[in-house]
Amino acid sequence: MSTLTDLTLAEARDALAKGELSSKELTEAHIAAVEQVRPLNAFITETPERAMEMAERADQRRASGEAGVLEGIPLAIKDLFCTEGVLTTAGSHILDGFTPTYESTVTANLWRAGGVLLGKTNLDEFAMGSSNMTSYHGPVESPWKRRGDNRKLVPGGSSGGSATAVSARCALGATGTDTGGSIRQPASFTGIVGFKPTYGRCSRWGVVAFASSLDQPGPMTRTVRDSAIMLRGMAGYDPKDSTSVDLPVPNYEAALTGDLRGLKVGVPKEYRVDDMPQEIEDLWKAGIDWLKAAGVEIKEISLPHTKYALPTYYIVAPAEASSNLARYDGVRYGLRVEGEGDLTSMYEATRGEGFGQEVKRRVMIGTYVLSAGYYDAYYNKARRVRTLIAGDFKGAFAEVDLILTPTAPSEAFAEGEKMDDPIAMYLNDVFTVPSSLAGLPAISVPTGLSANGLPLGLQLIGRAFDEETVFRVGAVLEEASGFDALPAWLAERC
Repeated sequence: MSTLTDLTLAEARDALAKGELSSKELTEAHIAAVEQVRPLNAFITETPERAMEMAERADQRRASGEAGVLEGIPLAIKDLFCTEGVLTTAGSHILDGFTPTYESTVTANLWRAGGVLLGKTNLDEFAMGSSNMTSYHGPVESPWKRRGDNRKLVPGGSSGGSATAVSARCALGATGTDTGGSIRQPASFTGIVGFKPTYGRCSRWGVVAFASSLDQPGPMTRTVRDSAIMLRGMAGYDPKDSTSVDLPVPNYEAALTGDLRGLKVGVPKEYRVDDMPQEIEDLWKAGIDWLKAAGVEIKEISLPHTKYALPTYYIVAPAEASSNLARYDGVRYGLRVEGEGDLTSMYEATRGEGFGQEVKRRVMIGTYVLSAGYYDAYYNKARRVRTLIAGDFKGAFAEVDLILTPTAPSEAFAEGEKMDDPIAMYLNDVFTVPSSLAGLPAISVPTGLSANGLPLGLQLIGRAFDEETVFRVGAVLEEASGFDALPAWLAERC
């Protein structure tokens, strides 16, 4: 393996700034790594020619003293972000052949910051899933393996392709989107850092919509510092997005001081769920001890409506999905199946062939809860409970600065496991959904290994638009845990 792909994003940035390597050299190494990782199916579309052109321009800008915060850094983009002139599929058959004529705001921000596009990563179809098994383009395989077990593992979802690309060292960072945990859960499964910003911090314009009141782009990287650097390049106010918040973007990296004195961190008693593995409970306790040793005051808190978060999410999100996905009808773009010749038949045939089973399931759920006679019983009630969940967090943050929880209730599972039980799949989001419903920033930091040798993550949830404190405490957790395990995919090649 090239040593250039062993660099973190921050290390590569510093080496580029010192003239120790060029973006062209760095990009060539990562293009080669993308080719090597093809068996894991992390990418839907590779863009090596565009990457080299962008790298050359980055080197020219640096030579003229115009380097951005991500100048010359090779990145992977989840195939939910529209990229001008590059196929964008959302992991669905129904968007076959869709090549946008415009750039999403987040990716445009990254390119202005100097980023280099390696390609578009695989994902659960329309970001609906927790395994990356629902993509029309096939499942993504995790680069990790259980000790003594060669079965293929899922990387988590929906941002599983981005997670695998970063974990397998073929991209220095990747974009993800988080609706109910789709950045944080795959980050936990693959031993990387996943950050969900506050809702409204990163523009959703040009991101294929799943659930508009929940979707939020964020970075997936190998370290907390890398995440802080990348989020600075992604974030910013966008007048094209009515939910974008007009606030300055801080220098998040400057927040990584290591000084946690005076901070209070809450531990919610409701996050101790039935049948949670003891090793996750033990890791949670270790995280508490690490923060105490750093001078943090730990306080038990209550988030009493947590038990309603998952059913609330699985009413609100499918309801919004059923509305958002109504635009895919075979008329304007993507797949068209003619059916029996009339317009209604064409709609039915296109949607029937174009959508996968999980998308159909969620559209049907959403249409049901929005239908006459059920709107008040389900959707409006879920909206009221969502307000109560947000109120729980508001009350907690009157007492503490951050909240510490596990990221996921299990380690990564094998391909095919849980697939016949949608409820078991949905339970993967039990720890991440509440903060999504409240629109709060949260990070997953890899902090340990299971008995099977698989990564486990801890989650920190912060106040709205206080990403800096989340990063500051996350960096201390990262250092205290000393997590440096490599996935089997890399260990076999070293």
